Amino acid sequence: MSDQETAVGDILAEYEGLEQQMADPEVLGDQKLFRSVSKRYAQLQPKVAVIKDLQQTRADLADAKEMAYEDHEFQQEADRLADREIELEEKLADLLAPRDEHDADDIIMEVKAGAGGEEAALFAGDLVRMYEKFAEKSGFTYEVLGITESDLGGVKDITLSFKSKKPGPDGAWSVFKFEGGVHRVQRVPVTESQGRIQTSAAGVLVYPEPEEIGEVEIADKDIRVDVYRSSGKGGQGVNTTDSAVRITHLPTGLVVTCQKERSQIQNRARALQVLAARLQQIREEEAEAEHASDRHAQVRTMDRSERIRTYNWPENRITDHRVGFKANNLDQVLDGELSDVISALQAKERQERLEAAQ
Repeated sequence: MSDQETAVGDILAEYEGLEQQMADPEVLGDQKLFRSVSKRYAQLQPKVAVIKDLQQTRADLADAKEMAYEDHEFQQEADRLADREIELEEKLADLLAPRDEHDADDIIMEVKAGAGGEEAALFAGDLVRMYEKFAEKSGFTYEVLGITESDLGGVKDITLSFKSKKPGPDGAWSVFKFEGGVHRVQRVPVTESQGRIQTSAAGVLVYPEPEEIGEVEIADKDIRVDVYRSSGKGGQGVNTTDSAVRITHLPTGLVVTCQKERSQIQNRARALQVLAARLQQIREEEAEAEHASDRHAQVRTMDRSERIRTYNWPENRITDHRVGFKANNLDQVLDGELSDVISALQAKERQERLEAAQ
């Protein structure tokens, strides 16, 4: 039995087992367990659909070949099914190739203004609105967990969460992971009286937020908790009390804020959850670096030279430097039409994944 046949057998057996679990009253009564089982079931559905389609196509092809042997009029149908079999085999090989283990996960995103002062903060705000519009168009929900705004209404830094509306193999991480890095803008700032084009930057950090955070222990002695009055985006209606929470992780210097909830206790719990996700990501990246993994780390500095993408306002052009993607529809991209550039990045990742599996 080939490796693929073994993998197919395992998938079908697991899928059948999950179906039985989802019909089990005990599982139905345990909301957390049922959510976990349903999520895994949804992840396997695309693979199972292709497997069953391929099995049926092979059976039909065998019948068509047998009938074509006696009646040549069936040869055309046999040829069509043979082409379909090859198509499904390639699709199955793609689905069975190792994937990013976090692709089904929800994500946390941080956007920070970099070099460029007030203009960088305004650009960071543009990026945030772009991601929010893209999420609305692409089946994701988002929440603002914490924000610091600039004097002109830009964003100095912001933390958001993005979640899929439906469980499945392609969660928020499968899309937004490509956004981590330094984004550069070229335009005439609103603060520029001479009409000169300037360059500034904003940094985006994206990390997965699995349902189960994992074995990340955060000792009380390792954190400093500050409370303050909520304000701005996500803080409306709660800015009369010190409900917002800022947690500083002393060993790493990581700072996490949350001000979306009305309760200080809820904001503290949510901030700790975000901090645990950040620490887990750092742990995974360190392990990957140790094992010479080929996953690419995100750019974390705000240096304008370390850019992944450039947004050129005068020429209405967007350029992604990782895949050489260029398009003169920046206005549409900023309105949430990110699909083309993300598809180009996903295609490159898919190619690398298939090459690694060979």
